[in-house]
Amino acid sequence: MRVLVTGGAGFIGSTLVDRLVTGGHEVAVVDDLSSGGNRNPEAALHVLDVRDPGVGALAERWRPEVICHLAAQISVRKSVADPVRDAQVNVEGTANVLEAARRSGARKVVFASSVATYGRPAVIPVPGDAATDPRSPYAASKLSGEVYLAAYRGLYGLEYTTLVLSNVYGPRQSPDGEAGVVAIFTDALLAGRRTVLYGDGSQTRDYVYVDDVVDAFARACGERGDGRRFNIGTGVQTTDRRLHSLVAAAAGVPDEPAFEPPRLGDLPAMAVDPAPALEGLGWRPAHDLPSGLKATIEWAARD
Repeated sequence: MRVLVTGGAGFIGSTLVDRLVTGGHEVAVVDDLSSGGNRNPEAALHVLDVRDPGVGALAERWRPEVICHLAAQISVRKSVADPVRDAQVNVEGTANVLEAARRSGARKVVFASSVATYGRPAVIPVPGDAATDPRSPYAASKLSGEVYLAAYRGLYGLEYTTLVLSNVYGPRQSPDGEAGVVAIFTDALLAGRRTVLYGDGSQTRDYVYVDDVVDAFARACGERGDGRRFNIGTGVQTTDRRLHSLVAAAAGVPDEPAFEPPRLGDLPAMAVDPAPALEGLGWRPAHDLPSGLKATIEWAARD
């Protein structure tokens, strides 16, 4: 099939592009290259901002069957500092992609949402039907994208699947900016720099390997999961302290983080229940954290 991937030069997007190309699909990429530069030579790259009217023109010309929409402003802190820009990229950008899908006759949009939409959940692992409670402009903009998806399905019959991603890690993740903590720990420990844990290290997160996330996207490109929302995570909570120990062990360096006061707004715990994705997509994570970290460290050490 023909698949258009927005954000297809980034961490998750480029890994998805590789998976789709290997699977024999025809792939085009839309990316403004502001935070990613990974490129598969077998996928046509179109350097465009996701808000650009050129996205619609490209879709009408190329006629994708599916659009995987991963392009986004992903920093919670930047969304708080500049909520207008966050909305422009994540809300206006998503509306632009949906219009491109509608006008080009695409069958489906697969949308990358975030566990941030759950806010501070009452139950962990968070069930798939849990109430949303966005507590940042970023979370609000992601949830707005989900609402737009439902509206376009109701108005025009444009199918969608929403994938609510937990903490994704793996090769190609940048340690710069508001990056994933695995990439930050990996980069610092391999370079012999100081690492920091905020608070007492007891915060938990649900770490899911990028290849598993990409597998969920690839499955969602088909007809399974139409009109549904799935948590994509492992359901396993890992403390910050445990994560640091695992990364240090995989890197073969001392496990000696520094501790600093907790950061305002950090969630004490998060994990999601992926069970509905097994029923709806036939998906389950194939990598546990030690094996995923081993592959990540090996990639980072070569890079």
